[in-house]
Amino acid sequence: MKKIDPKVDEAIETLNMKDSPTRRRLLEGAGLLSVSAAASALLTACGSSSPTSAATKGTIGNFPKTPAWQFWFVNHVTTNLFFVPTQFGMKDAAALLGLPAPKWGGSANSAPSDMVSYLKTAIAAKASGIATTVINSAPNDTTFQVPVKQAMDAGIPVVSYNADGPILKGVVTPGTNRLCYVGQALYLSGQQMGERIKSLASKPGPVVIFIATPGSANLQPRYDGAASVLTPAGFTVHLQATGASTSQEGTAEKGYLVGNKSGLVAAAAVDAGSTELLGPSLAGVGLTGKIPAGGFDLTPGTLTAIQGGQLDFTINQDPYLQGFLPVLYLYMYNLTGGLVIPPDTDTGLTFITKSSVGPYLQSKTTYEGSTGATKPTLVQRTGPIQNSIATVST
Repeated sequence: MKKIDPKVDEAIETLNMKDSPTRRRLLEGAGLLSVSAAASALLTACGSSSPTSAATKGTIGNFPKTPAWQFWFVNHVTTNLFFVPTQFGMKDAAALLGLPAPKWGGSANSAPSDMVSYLKTAIAAKASGIATTVINSAPNDTTFQVPVKQAMDAGIPVVSYNADGPILKGVVTPGTNRLCYVGQALYLSGQQMGERIKSLASKPGPVVIFIATPGSANLQPRYDGAASVLTPAGFTVHLQATGASTSQEGTAEKGYLVGNKSGLVAAAAVDAGSTELLGPSLAGVGLTGKIPAGGFDLTPGTLTAIQGGQLDFTINQDPYLQGFLPVLYLYMYNLTGGLVIPPDTDTGLTFITKSSVGPYLQSKTTYEGSTGATKPTLVQRTGPIQNSIATVST
């Protein structure tokens, strides 16, 4: 038998061709072909044995071939660690569907004007779909309502993620005519945090809750939810702003704690940056282990702080899904000509504590934005399953 090109031999073994006529034809001609020609011959052979092969049709799974739809993501803190897994999620979904990576932009410091400018750029570029956070909080604020309507009127589907609009009596209500919202039930998540603090605190007393940008629709509902639980229970809840830039949040926290640590019975935060820096801030003023503390999200510093005993808990809202699902929804809307309307989707509420933080630290994945992770991997699951807290009625 003629010499077999290693690439052809490897492909034959991978496809498990055994002793089929196709295998014998490839083996006969393998020694006469270059690697590239062998690959072409193998592709032809595969096509003859599997006429509906995605490789020969350029399709994804069972879906028809589609245009290279370009989706745009508008964000309010584009460089925040929280949204690292969100960006992985949107890119992974696009790759799965054979689409170009979505564009990412907006504001680095929660400036609505920057976000609207990027939204308008997406509209002018005739985006195939737009996903945006809607961080305005006043019921009569039309900051995002106008550009989202412009996009929808132009035939560009829009979904919101992470934050969805004005706050009205503790309830986030849609401030735009977007198709759906993908994210956490924010007010309820704050209530759950309040319940956890109440259960951990030794007695009612002063509680500080740090918040990057008071009034922002992605954060204020959490504070309001926590206060709605703690205040009736006899706690005095103090709101303390830390700023939109992660670099200033730790300084703001330490400044408050130095002047007000006496008598504090708990400390918490409602955003990723303030939560990550809360553990070290408490350690810096000698409060580690003396009062319960916790917050939101799974940034590396927060997970390490929980493992080290600086924080008691954090709440997971799954930022990866907040990037992955909008791409799927926009794809399906385009694919079906608008016949499939995307649903509002709660991305969950799960408490992570010292007893459950291990797998998050041991698994370096894009799903949690782990440092050094660059692509999706298979993560082995072990142990009992922790169900997230239900946030919708059945």
